[in-house]
Amino acid sequence: MEAYLGIDVGSVTTKLTVLDKNDELVTHVYLPTQGKPINMVQQGLRQIKQQLPEDVNIGGVATTGSARYLAGVIVGADLVKNEITSHAVATLQYVPQVQTIIEIGGQDSKIIIIRDGVVIDFGMNTVCAAGTGSFLDHQALRLNMSIEEFGQRALDSNTPVRIAGRCTVFAESDMVHKQQMGHRIEDILYGLCQALVRNYLNNVGLGKDIKPPVVFQGGVAFNQGIVRALQEELDTEVIVPSHHELMGAIGAALLVHEEMARTDNGSQFKGFGVSEIEYHTSSFECKACPNLCEIAQLSIDGQVLARWGGRCDLWERSPVS
Repeated sequence: MEAYLGIDVGSVTTKLTVLDKNDELVTHVYLPTQGKPINMVQQGLRQIKQQLPEDVNIGGVATTGSARYLAGVIVGADLVKNEITSHAVATLQYVPQVQTIIEIGGQDSKIIIIRDGVVIDFGMNTVCAAGTGSFLDHQALRLNMSIEEFGQRALDSNTPVRIAGRCTVFAESDMVHKQQMGHRIEDILYGLCQALVRNYLNNVGLGKDIKPPVVFQGGVAFNQGIVRALQEELDTEVIVPSHHELMGAIGAALLVHEEMARTDNGSQFKGFGVSEIEYHTSSFECKACPNLCEIAQLSIDGQVLARWGGRCDLWERSPVS
């Protein structure tokens, strides 16, 4: 069995997908990153191996996400791709006519504008948490409910209250104030969904030409309250594809399949055995220029395997001993 592995290591979740030679999804793993990207990649590899037949041949591996370089060194990636490209390729596979991709993850969000199958513009928010899933998770925890219950109860709202959603601190204090005033929890929850959508469109989507078909993906797309708020704000249908939470990893696998078919080289994949190796990460401050970049490095038994993180490629191109 010929297969292609895509790994998307985000700040909140780690996703691994395996596609067959026809680009059909064979299996996947979805794990919380918990600030331990190496451990989660290794755990994901162990789980993926158990789900695949013994005769599987991994014909190519690609990594994406915020820890894509780290994951790429660990697994021996044939391709390391940015999230914009990975998400766009996966979405075009499932919704070929897509013109706007809205992706909201745990700690960042992005918008991708596509015309005639080509990415022509994009925007990202990696700074403000008010438009991300981690903020919703925190509020669900504060209200003692699961994030699934949060989404369902938000749909029961008939008269949502307006929540100040420009900042997480103000939004939370506004929610507490509305609770003290006696508003229904359902109306507060949906008001928060509307606030998150407004914040997203006024920041990430500012100045973007949002045209249908609109596809919504990322972990937050599980929340039906956000889906409804998006549809109301944009006044159009919002498509949530199956496996929307895996799109980055699926896109990476699609890209590496195409890459390996074009180059006809063998894969650099180090094998599932890397899940048992003990790696060490550290960092240091580069003093080569006034930027003082923090350089991360990965090592095993004292031997440095890779360095990255600078504004230039000084450490990436320096020989690693």
